Amino acid sequence: MLTGLAAGIAMYWLQVYAFYEPATFTPGAEIRLTPIIGTLPEAIVVAGVQGIDAASSPLRFRACFTTPLSLAMLTETYRTYDAAEPTIAPGWFDCFDARAIGDALENGEALAFLSEAAIAPKIDRVVAVFPDGRAYAWHQVSMKAE
Repeated sequence: MLTGLAAGIAMYWLQVYAFYEPATFTPGAEIRLTPIIGTLPEAIVVAGVQGIDAASSPLRFRACFTTPLSLAMLTETYRTYDAAEPTIAPGWFDCFDARAIGDALENGEALAFLSEAAIAPKIDRVVAVFPDGRAYAWHQVSMKAE
């Protein structure tokens, strides 16, 4: 019984805490969006970026930040992303609430944009932006891969 409990605790810890590390947003690894015209993602202006990532899976990336760019400017310049579905972040990364972001995308309170297609095989990076400048990024299985 003790072995089973220890194994359960270890599995929980490995899923929720292990492997995650702070994501870096240095030049070349900034928050970027893909323009409507062209295919090369462009860095956008952001502040207060917090992010997590893990080498164990490309789907573990999440980020929270703000941007001064308006939704009007973003929609005229960058590709929107249909079928954006934020993935649940670990509870300790509390700036990222996938359910609230998903609800906002569904009811039009926020808009999703393609950050980078195929950032990993069959994985896209998606960015959701709210009218007040709050923004969130995550990786999800590519619409083309489904």
